[in-house]
Amino acid sequence: MTRRRFALDHNFPSPILDALAEVLPMAELVPVREIDRTWAELDDWELLSALAAHERGWDGLITNDEAMLSLPKEMTVLDQTGLTLVVAKGEGHNPVRAVGTLLCHLSHVCHQTTPGTAQIWRLSVAQRKPESAYEYLERIAARSKTTVAKLVVEHKVRDLGRSRT
Repeated sequence: MTRRRFALDHNFPSPILDALAEVLPMAELVPVREIDRTWAELDDWELLSALAAHERGWDGLITNDEAMLSLPKEMTVLDQTGLTLVVAKGEGHNPVRAVGTLLCHLSHVCHQTTPGTAQIWRLSVAQRKPESAYEYLERIAARSKTTVAKLVVEHKVRDLGRSRT
């Protein structure tokens, strides 16, 4: 897989990603302020333009600023530059969750990034409610054409101390 190079927007927490750099061989993730200190002050459309013109050849920008997706100037410039924009949503603008979300999807994003083709990746994870172990027993019983009670009798481990059935 080709190693991709993404700039991290000023609002994206880089220290966590710096610590994980060795285990992320698919991507080079560089904070915008390390590319050029003045870029942290640019409007988003100016940042996209600067990345596209930069000598190092950037694949795109990673941010947790979902508002960019509603800005006509930013979307027009993104389309013109052919960069990839990765928006990693953190629940409640939580930067640590944004990093976790990015890590869940980064390998796939890198594999699917097509240089010169403007792409937008909206990454998110959903908070789920816990599932009941009993519901899984019901599914297993249905597939096995038996009952939960018979499964429990057959597979129950005696003397666990905490056993509920």
